[in-house]
Amino acid sequence: MVLETLVARRVSGLLARLAAVEPVIALHGPRSVGKSTVLRGLALEAGGSVLDLDDVDVREAVAGNLAAVVARATPLFVDEYQRVPDILDAIKARLNREGSLPGTAVITGSTRQDALPATAQALTGRLHSLTIWPLSQGELAGVRENLLEGLARDPAAMVAQAPASTTTRADYVERVCAGGLPLALRRTGAARARWFDDFVRASIERDALELSRIRERQAMADLLAFLTAQTGQLLNVSRAAEAIGVSRATVEGHLRLLEDLFLVVRLPAWGSTLRSRVSVKPKVHVVDSGLAARLLRLTPEKLDGLDPAALTEFGHLLETFVVGEVRKQASWLDEPVTLGHWRTSDGAEVDLVIEYDDGTVIAFEVKANERATAPDFRGLTQLRAALGERFAAGIILTTGTRSFTYADRLHVMPIDRLWTPLTLQPVPESLPIS
Repeated sequence: MVLETLVARRVSGLLARLAAVEPVIALHGPRSVGKSTVLRGLALEAGGSVLDLDDVDVREAVAGNLAAVVARATPLFVDEYQRVPDILDAIKARLNREGSLPGTAVITGSTRQDALPATAQALTGRLHSLTIWPLSQGELAGVRENLLEGLARDPAAMVAQAPASTTTRADYVERVCAGGLPLALRRTGAARARWFDDFVRASIERDALELSRIRERQAMADLLAFLTAQTGQLLNVSRAAEAIGVSRATVEGHLRLLEDLFLVVRLPAWGSTLRSRVSVKPKVHVVDSGLAARLLRLTPEKLDGLDPAALTEFGHLLETFVVGEVRKQASWLDEPVTLGHWRTSDGAEVDLVIEYDDGTVIAFEVKANERATAPDFRGLTQLRAALGERFAAGIILTTGTRSFTYADRLHVMPIDRLWTPLTLQPVPESLPIS
């Protein structure tokens, strides 16, 4: 899989809509994920230009003339604002003078905003933050994924209408190892591997040092390697500290930094109030499955085998891949949702739980097999019993070809249903009350 053209991003439309109603929009995400491209596209449509603070000359000019720069344009478009974090205070001063007018500024950053302590409160209540994740499989294919939208309306219909899958296990392996970082996808083989290596090196040696002035650079690299080996599994901070030979406090600090740089993502435990014996430990996922595969030195050739080690490694990477794809789709929904995982002390688990604002839940279990057997439904069955009518659907995603209903609100779908859109029937309008 090689990316040869620019890809339309789903977040672009959401960004444009929010910029029409919010004073300041901040687009955060990993380095090289496409933030600058999305920002330039929005600026072009608005007839504006972008201040690129990654450019040393621009950065120095902006830092020395903050008030004048911030006052000169509406909207103001700023790329990599964390290079001059004081620009947030200047934007706040402008809002104080002129009022919190919609579309005042659109900014991007390669770190989470709360990772900048001196400026974290500057725009409280006036800034809406969006995350741009690596490219989704639908974006790469040029289609509009709508699985989450369809499942929220009518899960059974989405299963019944689904066509048979033609995606092979080798295809899934290739997609998992490729990931969704645009510049990696423009390369193949050794060139792609070198890009991933340079990406990690720049994130740790430049971005992390600039953000927190850490001294234990090697410990941070070791922690990233340890967490990558645990991707898709429960996070054990004490075990990580022991494995890399540092204190628990150091691991906690470095872990937050890896999250701030969008290298790893914690998937929190969900539903601890449902049962007293539900795990409260989060799972950890590398932000991109292609990056995880490279850090683990796993290639499609290694993963395509059917030996136990290859099956286990592929299973964890596949879960990270699927959770990432669902997280991307959830970030485009108009309605905010909560994501988590569910696991009980007796070993029942669900890989991904999505809860809507009204309490409705859709749950996913990921299997690197072609078939789903009765034991595979254990976690979903227990979650259905615990939630009752709140449980809308539980879906096992497999590498097989068929979609079918297994039992009440329990279904099986091929993984590629995530990026195979179906035509959704319009929501019927309410009839007038006579």
